Amino acid sequence: MSKILNIRNLGKSYSSGSKKLTVLDNITFDIKERESFAIVGPSGSGKTTLLGLCAGLDRPDLGTVELCGTEIGTLTEDERAVLRNRNVGFIFQDFQLLPTLTALENVAVPLELQGAKNAIQISKELLEKVGLGDRFHHYPSQLSGGEQQRVAVARAFSNKPSILFADEPTGNLDAETGENVIELLFNLNTALGTTLVIVTHDMELAQKAQRILRLKGGRIVENVEINS
Repeated sequence: MSKILNIRNLGKSYSSGSKKLTVLDNITFDIKERESFAIVGPSGSGKTTLLGLCAGLDRPDLGTVELCGTEIGTLTEDERAVLRNRNVGFIFQDFQLLPTLTALENVAVPLELQGAKNAIQISKELLEKVGLGDRFHHYPSQLSGGEQQRVAVARAFSNKPSILFADEPTGNLDAETGENVIELLFNLNTALGTTLVIVTHDMELAQKAQRILRLKGGRIVENVEINS
């Protein structure tokens, strides 16, 4: 199976006054197509920074990120945005739904940006798949946290991404709701043949993935296959 993400000798630092803070140091790993992959570690270990670099939201100071066959360090910001729109889906802890759009309109946004003619029909089908067929015209403020995250899951899959990044997807949900959302996420991921990368501090969630990468202090301390 070919590699969809190839990370080599990645480093990232930030300046704080006169001090230089190294967030990631010499990170190397790869992820295969259709693999489910969890990045875990304590707060401040560099997980979210790593996700941003993998997804082309930021540029590394050192090393290379090859996403879907493209070395993204050589791209302009606009070119990275095109690559993301074409290949990448995102799910965030705080849902990041647009409050003035209905559930249906939120899911349709990535499709409409791509000029899809059947954006509304695809969005309806996805909302039905996540159990929100009766919530098309509800606004985020009219939905529970679990329902908002389901809308976010539907939106993430709407542009048929090759790879989906989920940053603490259950962080704002109670345990039972979180479990339901994760089951839905893994089921959709398998059905649609997507690669799934989850950043989490929740080891129970991480152990549902096929591979776990553990970070501590900006370095890899473990990279293990657990469910082949």
